[in-house]
Amino acid sequence: MSETNKYATRELLRDGSQIDIRALRPEDEAEMLAAIGKTSTQSLQRRFFVMKRYFSDKERAFFMNVDFRNHVAIVAVAAEAGRKVIVGGGRYIVFEPGRAEMAFVVIDAWQGRGIGSILMRHLIKIAKDDAGLMELTAEVLPENGAMIKIFGKFGFRPGSRRDPQTVHLVLTLT
Repeated sequence: MSETNKYATRELLRDGSQIDIRALRPEDEAEMLAAIGKTSTQSLQRRFFVMKRYFSDKERAFFMNVDFRNHVAIVAVAAEAGRKVIVGGGRYIVFEPGRAEMAFVVIDAWQGRGIGSILMRHLIKIAKDDAGLMELTAEVLPENGAMIKIFGKFGFRPGSRRDPQTVHLVLTLT
């Protein structure tokens, strides 16, 4: 295993405030559930493609038990009301050798401040430099223009559609 499970750095948002980007930890589960609770139904649907408010034990275990080899997850942590809280997260999951699918969510109150782009940049770096992946993919709902724009900014291009209800995006890592 690489040192990805210890990944941590500090970033500045567009407004000058600081956030920490770090590897997801097993002890983050309660904070992750709290972040989900602060995220609108629309944002959750854009992430999970279905109306989602609660997660089964099996789903929670899947999202929290990352191996940092085939399943990498990072979170954005910010100060809110005097304490550190998770305000966003991103992950990729290897689905075949050299290829992984990625996804993100940022809680609504923190959207539009550059967190999605920061998470994207760090996941691409990990995928390329630490994991040696050759390609990243993403499935995005067509109405999620903000996320499609972020993916485009990082060089993702439309790929062949697997599902007519989503936009399939691909980034070749060199």
